[in-house]
Amino acid sequence: MLKGLDPLLSPELLFTLRAMGHGDEIAIVDGNYPGVEHARRLIRLDGHHIIPVLNAVLSVLPIDDFVAEAIFRSTVKAERDKLDPVHEEMIDCCARHEPHRQVVPLIGQDFYGRVKTAHAVIQTGEPRLYANIILRKGVIYPKEPGTHAAAGVDPFVY
Repeated sequence: MLKGLDPLLSPELLFTLRAMGHGDEIAIVDGNYPGVEHARRLIRLDGHHIIPVLNAVLSVLPIDDFVAEAIFRSTVKAERDKLDPVHEEMIDCCARHEPHRQVVPLIGQDFYGRVKTAHAVIQTGEPRLYANIILRKGVIYPKEPGTHAAAGVDPFVY
């Protein structure tokens, strides 16, 4: 356990999030998703629902603001605009962390194709269908002038 970090952020997950670079994507998927087949790197969080996992990841992961769309959700079959309760919960969770970003629906194969190219997939034990989301990693901006980093002070020495 570490101070200030959600305990759902396992060592493997923290390593993966930290290893990701700007523009890399990570998918968080439900228990029915074909994670083994689609993942380049698979992190299992069986027994956990998607919303707490999404909340934990968003607590540390910056979302890309260099692109217009950086958060994507799966859809109910080909119904692009249909929102199941789990989609509403995902949108609400994202809005708490990234209030200026929209969650973009991706239909079927478009969503699957994007997951297959993602840096990693987190497979939850979420039992609800279509409970899948993709997050695109952003950057941490340098500190403003007058801060330690700008003043030539090593920011890693406290």
